Amino acid sequence: MKCKECDETLKVQRRCRQVRLTCSGCKKEYQIHEVAAELDPETEAELERFTCIIYD
Repeated sequence: MKCKECDETLKVQRRCRQVRLTCSGCKKEYQIHEVAAELDPETEAELERFTCIIYD
């Protein structure tokens, strides 16, 4: 999946009590609900590994 700001790759970042997508270029962070409609199959598969994603 690509960043809306700079078109670099977004990586899934898991932290204590948070899952975010972080750009490898500009380091912008996205909450899952911000980009849920645009997720590609690879990112969806990676997110499926988590049993619960909490929106904060």
